[in-house]
Amino acid sequence: MNIFMGVPTFQNLLFIFFFFLFTISGKTDGAGPAGPDDECKPIRCKHNGPVIRFPFRLRDRQPTHCGYPGFELSCTADKENSTVLELPRSVKLLVKNINYKNQQIQVYDPNMCFLRQILNLNISASPFQFPFIYELESFIIFNCSSGYDYYYGLISCLSNHDYKIIAKPYKTETSYWELSSCKKMLDIPSVPDFIIYDYNQNIPTSLEWSKPMCAKCEAQGMECVLDRNSSLATQTKCLYIPKHSTSAGKSRKLVITGIILCSFLLVLVGIGIYRLHSTNKIEKENRQKIEKFLQDYRDLKPTRYSYADIKRITNQFKEKLGQGGYGTVFKGRISNDVIVAVKILNNFKGHGDEFINEVGSMGTIHHVNVARLVGFCADGEQRALVYEFLSNGSLEKYIFSADGLGQRQSHSLGYDKLQDIALGIAKGIDYLHQGCDQRIIHLDIKPHNVLLDQNFIPKISDFGTAKLCSKEQSAVSMTAARGTMGYIAPEVLSRNFGNVSHKSDVYSFGMLLLEIVGGRKNIDVNVDNTSQVYYPEWVYKHLNKEEDPGMGIVEEGQFKIIKKLIIVGLWCIQWYPVNRPSMNKVVRMLEGDENDLVMPPNPFASADSSKRSSTALKRPMHSALEIISESD
Repeated sequence: MNIFMGVPTFQNLLFIFFFFLFTISGKTDGAGPAGPDDECKPIRCKHNGPVIRFPFRLRDRQPTHCGYPGFELSCTADKENSTVLELPRSVKLLVKNINYKNQQIQVYDPNMCFLRQILNLNISASPFQFPFIYELESFIIFNCSSGYDYYYGLISCLSNHDYKIIAKPYKTETSYWELSSCKKMLDIPSVPDFIIYDYNQNIPTSLEWSKPMCAKCEAQGMECVLDRNSSLATQTKCLYIPKHSTSAGKSRKLVITGIILCSFLLVLVGIGIYRLHSTNKIEKENRQKIEKFLQDYRDLKPTRYSYADIKRITNQFKEKLGQGGYGTVFKGRISNDVIVAVKILNNFKGHGDEFINEVGSMGTIHHVNVARLVGFCADGEQRALVYEFLSNGSLEKYIFSADGLGQRQSHSLGYDKLQDIALGIAKGIDYLHQGCDQRIIHLDIKPHNVLLDQNFIPKISDFGTAKLCSKEQSAVSMTAARGTMGYIAPEVLSRNFGNVSHKSDVYSFGMLLLEIVGGRKNIDVNVDNTSQVYYPEWVYKHLNKEEDPGMGIVEEGQFKIIKKLIIVGLWCIQWYPVNRPSMNKVVRMLEGDENDLVMPPNPFASADSSKRSSTALKRPMHSALEIISESD
């Protein structure tokens, strides 16, 4: 009986039985074909490569009737044995995956330079097109001299020391680009914008096809093949498996089927007796795995606590960590190993929206640079939020000195660690903008809302003012200005500057970044020199003239970090959202070399200054700022 151990269920035994019956009954005696040609059966270039079947065929290994016209694939001759899709004008792309259900194929350039392929691609001459979910945009390709040093649009894989190739979106104004040393090469119409730039060259691109439509055949359990009897070369049909057999063949099958049935019944009786007297070890292990998974899954989602639980966790609110406008924070302990910070919200009726925003946005976020919401309390009139405990507190106490003059105390962090913290904050904001199912716009990025763990890894917190929107939205609606003065983007205060969007967080991050560098509030009326009251404008003037930005005596390596952080911060606080980089680009700027960065346009140029650069956007007068009042 040991030979039957490991057969877990009666259903599996029935499957084996009917599999044998199907195998025998599916055979023929030469009277006709049993199904599609064997030469057209699914195939791969390598064991873990994508499955190749109709409408695709493998060139040189399958005849033409095995595939639909224009759907030829091939295998590379190297040791990788990759799958290749060839498109018009000799464009060859490697295939990562084929989704026959959604009729999409994922491809990428083997040399990580998709734009080189796009220059030759005539997508309209192929049976494929870009999926409708992609945002298509037209670009103009320029060939610029080697002295061209503008940051935007550079295509590194097409450039060398003799010339530089840049891509400019067709819809952007040419006046914002320095193109005097450039020559237009060609136009690229209607392509996804993300495949143009360097940082996306290793990401597979999806193409889809609309013909042939084989979904009906597959829904009926049939094979979709070319109709070789049709006068049309592209006509398809659904193929079923015919049953042809002679009387003698049927009799032979009945005898074999009877033998198998008797054998199966004997085995079934033996298995039944064995299972009555044995414990199903496999089933037990499976149940344990499921229980463990469910427990782990519950641990990933915030837990709802009662107010009695909150009092127990905080030991009757014994240890107070701090107090703010929205509530008081206490230290708590869920278990010996899990220490938390519990924020008791004041006046929950007035802050219901903040509570919903906090739980709704943070409940599904799991990122190393975003504070984790462990749980919440909504018990009667009591509201509380339970966060992971971050032992080093907020970033604010490490960057602002007591006298406000920008001289850091001896216990503060060095510039190397501050650069790591700035990069971590940028990655956290980029995750909120691009990594979640819905885009989360924080709208209150400031040092007080950045917490540091025991290793000084930054984590963004306090989502009470956050807005959720789809990634396709270019703007969000607001009935009142949100955030903290000094960090609020201009468009949040007045629509004269544009619409509120994820670029508003970029502005706030830029102001935070300049405070990290300066070690002081950006607006400080206590400084000795009145020209230093507004630090961003003061440091821009000094850095633009290649003067000391006022950091004191620092090493050369530290000065490079200071210069990089200042330039990135000044790019982020451009007055108009369209001139600010995305957080994804900010991350790449912080990770890159400071020598690759260029000074941004002056964001502080007044409308009547004739000495400013002609490319700098003008800053509207303060009288145009009109605070929008809350209406709901």
